[in-house]
Amino acid sequence: MESTFIETMNLTFKVSFITTFILLPIGIFLGYLLASYKKQILLLLEVVIWMPLVLPPSVLGFYLLVAFSPNNTFGAWLLNTFDLKLVFSFEGIIIASVIFSLPFMVNPIKDGFKNLPPSLKEASYTLGKGKFHTLFFVLLPNIKSSILLGVITSFVHTIGEFGVVMMIGGNIQGETRVASIAIYDEVESLNTSLAHQYSLTLFTITFVILFIIFYINKKYLKA
Repeated sequence: MESTFIETMNLTFKVSFITTFILLPIGIFLGYLLASYKKQILLLLEVVIWMPLVLPPSVLGFYLLVAFSPNNTFGAWLLNTFDLKLVFSFEGIIIASVIFSLPFMVNPIKDGFKNLPPSLKEASYTLGKGKFHTLFFVLLPNIKSSILLGVITSFVHTIGEFGVVMMIGGNIQGETRVASIAIYDEVESLNTSLAHQYSLTLFTITFVILFIIFYINKKYLKA
């Protein structure tokens, strides 16, 4: 039983780490794009990014399940072309987690870019620096707190997600059975002691991570 608990917790944090790692460059790119340009097409992009925040997770999970199913065109193409099966697989819950946690990474970074004074970018351009140099060596260092907020909220949100992962990944021990699904499964089995062990572990780790990060953010990055 103890080995199952450790395996499930390891998988939970593995999914969260990988999801956050993938989301960081995506969040920087989309955050910068949305903060810097005001084209109408970007309004549609912003709506799509916000959708996981307002849709029930089961709705998003259902449509991902339909899209990734080998019985449908896209899922069949992935399977036939790349030998990639995303339904009830580790890869599937990673992609689902990236989509579901996307707004938690993009929105803080976008707000960070928006709150920067325009003079920073203008001064960099005046000194002959290009967009790439300005982004990575002028703008990003000045939104460290926003990036940190995006990273930590994406990470802890992924730890606790249930509906999307359950729909696309199911409950396969060692592959898709993350802690949130394990809690549900143990409660249904009336094994409340193990459910409490999972819940308390997630609660404690999440609280400690948030406390440390916000302490660092307040004491050092805001200085």
